Amino acid sequence: MIPIGPLVNGAAIVAGGLLGLLLHGRFPDRVRSGMFHALGLSILLIGLKMALAGNAPLLVVISMLSGAVAGELLDIERFMARAGDGLKARLRSDNALFTDGLVTATVIFCTGTMAILGSFDEALRGDHTLLFAKSALDGAVAMILATTHGAGVILSCLPVALYEGLLVALGAATHDYFTPDRLTQLTAVGGLLILAIGLNMLGLLKIRVANLLPAMVVAVVLAPWFA
Repeated sequence: MIPIGPLVNGAAIVAGGLLGLLLHGRFPDRVRSGMFHALGLSILLIGLKMALAGNAPLLVVISMLSGAVAGELLDIERFMARAGDGLKARLRSDNALFTDGLVTATVIFCTGTMAILGSFDEALRGDHTLLFAKSALDGAVAMILATTHGAGVILSCLPVALYEGLLVALGAATHDYFTPDRLTQLTAVGGLLILAIGLNMLGLLKIRVANLLPAMVVAVVLAPWFA
């Protein structure tokens, strides 16, 4: 089975990122800053809406705390930063925001219900609608991010396409596991991570979002006990 949706999503990120690089020098700093703040506020709204979809606050707290401990012990953010720095060195990029762009874009594009439900829709029903809609959104976000963060945003297409491709395969193999309860709690925890990204983009906090990613796994595993 060819994962059409993930491939289209990756291509949209590349196209949007390239357009952002082309427009980089044509935007005054204040315009790029305004666009970035507008994107940060929009991401806050999306994250808030997702977070409020949950119906088990205690599970969210447990997931976030245990996920933070696991993420900090594994130091996922440093691993991703090293990987980004390695790519930066290979490409001889002089953009100080290269790694931030790669990490930020990857987390934005991979964290969310559309990636998961869209991948499952493709796997179980052959419906690409959600992933195609997500592709359009991600392309626009990649364009804006690339104007400030550079080529690192474009390279996020690789982990995004791989992640969604694996979800398509997972959905086909274990479609009975992801019950509505699990998806609901996953949405709530994912929404908090999106909120954290928005706060980072607005410069209000510096949260190591990648180190919180294990919280999503905890939420999925524990969801049946909090139904």
